[in-house]
Amino acid sequence: MKTQASYLDASGAKALLESVDTFLFDCDGVLWHGANVIKDAEAVVNKLQQLGKKVFLVTNNSTKTQNEYVSKCAKLGFQCSQSQVVSTSFLTVQYLKSLHFDKKVYLVGSTGLSRELDAAGIRHIGLGPDVMEGNVFDGRLDHIRLDPEVGAVVVGFDSHISFNKILKASSYLKNPDVLFVATNRDERFPMEHLICPGTGTMVASVCVASGREPVVMGKPSQQVFEALRQQHGLDPARTLMVGDNCKTDITMGNLCGLRTMAVLTGVTTAAELQRLRGSERADEAVQVPELVLPAIGDLLPHL
Repeated sequence: MKTQASYLDASGAKALLESVDTFLFDCDGVLWHGANVIKDAEAVVNKLQQLGKKVFLVTNNSTKTQNEYVSKCAKLGFQCSQSQVVSTSFLTVQYLKSLHFDKKVYLVGSTGLSRELDAAGIRHIGLGPDVMEGNVFDGRLDHIRLDPEVGAVVVGFDSHISFNKILKASSYLKNPDVLFVATNRDERFPMEHLICPGTGTMVASVCVASGREPVVMGKPSQQVFEALRQQHGLDPARTLMVGDNCKTDITMGNLCGLRTMAVLTGVTTAAELQRLRGSERADEAVQVPELVLPAIGDLLPHL
């Protein structure tokens, strides 16, 4: 495993381009912040493809469908087709289909997940607000009924997360035959001035209440790269994972035997990278990238 965490210079960039055929890019914090492109990110992605490199966008964000991501890419200037986008909403549905799942899903999530489920013909309940009125200790739970057709609980990012949703998800999971699937365990979204809780905070609440652990679709799960490898015949040794979150993006890359590069425009800071480099803990050593760039746009002059 390569753990230098060295900053990429001109000679390093040339060597990188000669040794890498496939680039995997995380999205939030690497290519864009919300609706704003990170400077020159679209130019880098497009130029790499013009040079004959394979490019894939690999995101833990489950709030959009594959088609919605393609539309966002087009709007922001990225040349990208549906086959180049791997989102956790898509991976979740593919996982359920692989199990020949034919029951209902109790969904703690957003419209991105619900639309992917709809497209696959998988029934679901739970989308949208579900707020308790009054005090839980005033006997307000008598009206809650669990649907006996639910065979899986899927937890993704849900801006309507509530006591009722955690209660229902955990109650369904009391049955050991009910599947528990999480899109990802990201702790927060990269934002400049605010801390935006990520899906991991919602997954953790259901884990604590239910006493169960989910099958996780997103990074650092190796299922993400495995899906791409099988479909596109990728060579791990000639594939670069570019991410802003060392705990998810870089860990997955290292576990899968990929080249790895961190950018400092999202979750992980230069100070955190320095700390990780000096850590003797195995779970932190696997988070150290081979290469570092302040921002993905800094690669453009070398292309």
